[in-house]
Parts: sequence; structure tokens; C-alpha cells
Amino acid sequence: MKLTQTMLLALAATAAMGVSTATLAMDELHKKHACTACHADDKKLVGPSYKDVAEKYAKDKDAVKKLTEKVRKGGSGVWGPIPMPPNAAASDAEVEKMVKSILAMAKPAAPAKK
Repeated sequence: MKLTQTMLLALAATAAMGVSTATLAMDELHKKHACTACHADDKKLVGPSYKDVAEKYAKDKDAVKKLTEKVRKGGSGVWGPIPMPPNAAASDAEVEKMVKSILAMAKPAAPAKK
């Protein structure tokens, strides 16, 4: 009973801070697969920020497929000379989920001027 109350309080506090449980789950997934060693939401570390990736691929209809493959196989040259190692430990479903969450960080397109 006490554990349930603690969990409910933690969820309420999280919601009050404006952080969704989906965001927390995604953060844990990024940590689990060591993505956060090289990437952050809004600043360049070793690799580009997630927001920069989202902006770069915002108009690419094949972005999920391309980036999912890039995460699985690794690669280099797109963001500079430092290679991104392959991430074979993450399942295909986890990688796709992470890629979609990153792409969702793109700024919405500005309305067309009249």
C-alpha cells in the first residue's frame, strides 16, 4: 500500500512539473542504451542534439527508416568525423520508438504567409 501511495505521489509530482510519464520512459530508454553518453535534448555533446536531428530530418518522409537503420548499424560523416557506434543491444521496436520520439522534437512549421 505504501509503495502504491509513493508511486502515485511521484506521478503527481511529475505531472505537476509538466513532464509526462512517456517522456520519463523515453529518457530511461535512451539511458538504457547509452544514447545519453553522446546525445542530449538541446545541446551538442559528442554527437548532435536530438533537437538538431529532428530539425534536419523534419521534412524527410523516410526519416524513421533511415535513422532506425543508422542507430542499429552506426555510421559517420553526416554530423562530422566522429562515428556513431552501432547499437545492436536495442530491439527494433525500441530503436523505432526512440527515433520517433526524437523526430517529434522538431519545431512545428510556421504558418504560410498570406
